[in-house]
Amino acid sequence: QVQLVESGGGLVQTGGSLRLTCTASGSIFSINAMGWYRQAPGKERELVAMLNFRYGGYINYGDSVKGRFTISRENAKNTVYLQMNSLKPEDTAVYYCKADSLITTTAILGRDYWGQGTQVTVSS
Repeated sequence: QVQLVESGGGLVQTGGSLRLTCTASGSIFSINAMGWYRQAPGKERELVAMLNFRYGGYINYGDSVKGRFTISRENAKNTVYLQMNSLKPEDTAVYYCKADSLITTTAILGRDYWGQGTQVTVSS
């Protein structure tokens, strides 16, 4: 069984910073990529940042967070961080951790897994 556990959300003022953490645990054989999506009320879920574990650590950021958010990984572990700086009210959303193409020790094919989400609220 696989779990993605997020932490670090909360309330912050405009211009402030937060760091989110996501750890994947369980019977994991490999993960292709990990990262973050977010969903604001009434809007579709959108990419925040994804870090590829295989292809030289390639990172893909959503356009709205480039230059303000940084994704990183803890030393070859299944833990990723999202450092969010210069936060804006429009960054308010539930942030979901995602693991792409995760293969368990008992499976042949991988699939995507999602965390339960952590709320980030930026006050103006």
